[in-house]
Amino acid sequence: MDFDLTDEHRMIRDLSRDFADEVIVPRGEEMERTGEYPYDIIDQMAGLGMMGIPFPEEYGGSGGDWVGMHVCIEEISRGDITLGALLDVTTSVAGQEIFVFGTEEQKQRWLTPIAQGKAIGAFGLTEPDSGSDAGSLRTTAVQQGDEWVLNGTKQFVTNIGLKNASVLLVAAKTGEDKKGNIISAFIVPKDTPGFTLGKRYEKMSWKASATHEVILEECRIPNDYVLGDPRRGFAHHLSVLETGRISMAAMSVGVAQACLDESVRYAKERVQFGKPIFDFQGVQFKLADMAVSIELARNQYLKAAWLKDQGRKHTFEATVAKLYATEMAEKVASDALQIHGGYGYMDEYPVSRYYKAVKLMQIVEGTSEVQRMILGRILGS
Repeated sequence: MDFDLTDEHRMIRDLSRDFADEVIVPRGEEMERTGEYPYDIIDQMAGLGMMGIPFPEEYGGSGGDWVGMHVCIEEISRGDITLGALLDVTTSVAGQEIFVFGTEEQKQRWLTPIAQGKAIGAFGLTEPDSGSDAGSLRTTAVQQGDEWVLNGTKQFVTNIGLKNASVLLVAAKTGEDKKGNIISAFIVPKDTPGFTLGKRYEKMSWKASATHEVILEECRIPNDYVLGDPRRGFAHHLSVLETGRISMAAMSVGVAQACLDESVRYAKERVQFGKPIFDFQGVQFKLADMAVSIELARNQYLKAAWLKDQGRKHTFEATVAKLYATEMAEKVASDALQIHGGYGYMDEYPVSRYYKAVKLMQIVEGTSEVQRMILGRILGS
C-alpha cells in the first residue's frame, strides 16, 4: 500500500500551491468584496492547463488523472473556494460528462475548448421545485423533426454567468414510463435562441462565483446535441456528480487548510497574559483537532479519486468523502474564528470569509442528508 503522491501529482500540487499563494490569496478579499469575476486569474489557470488535467491530450487535456485533478482543486480552493468550484463544475462535472458519454464529434467540438480553458462549462439540474428530489424536474424537451425544443427554468447554475461560459448541460424530461420520468441530457450552447440568462443571485458568500438562473423558452437544438443514451440522461448526470462529491471534499479540505494555516499564524502572533496564545493548551488542542480532521478528510478524497482512476467502484468512498469533509470544514472554520476571537469576526481577517463560505459545501451537489441516505442504501443492500 503506497500513500505517496507520484512525481506528477507532486508537481501539480506544488504548481497549484504556488499559484494560489502568489496569485489568488492576495486577491481573495477583493473578489469577495466586489463580486467581480476574476477573468485574468481564470485565464492564467487555463494557461497552466488546470481545466484539462484528467482528459487525454487529443481533447486538449494533459493526459493526467483524477488524483492530480483533485490535488489541484484542493490547492486552488485554499486560495479561494470559488475558483475551486469553477474547476469542479467545468472539469469534474460538465467536462467529464461530455468525455464519458459524448460522441467523438461532441468531444472535439465541446470538450476540447473546455479542457484547454478557452471555454467554461456549466451544469443545469436544479430547478425551483426540484432540489434534492432532482428526478421530479419540470423542464421538458420535445422532439420536433430534426430538433429538440426545450422549455423550463434552471436555478443556482454555477459558471453560466461568465462571459466565457460556452455550454450548459441540461437535464430535461422527455417522456414517462412505469418507473416515472424519462430524463435526457442535452448540450445547450449559451448563444442558442431561446436561452436567456436570468437573475444573478445575491449570496451571503461565494460572491465571485457566477451563479445565475437560466430560462429556456422554445429553445431549439439539433438532434445531435443529445448527450449519451436519451433514456439515461439522469443516470449520466448522477454518475458525474459522484466525481463532484470528491471535488467537494477536496474543496473543503482546501479551505479548512487555509483556516488552520491562518489560525497557527495568528496564535503565534497574538499575545495575551504575557505570552502567545499558541502556548495555551486550549488553543493547541483546537489546532491539533483541526489538523487531524483535515488529514483524515484529505486521505478519504484521495482514496476515492484513486479508486476512480483504477476503474473501481467508489460510490461509498466518494459519498463518505463529501459528507465528512464538508461537515469537517464547517467545524474547522468555526474553531478558526474562535481562536481569532473578535478579530475573526472582522472582514479584514480571512477566517471570517472562510466561515461564511463553508456552509454551502453541505448543501450543493447533494446535501449532507442526501449523502446519509445514499450511505444508508449501500449499507442496506
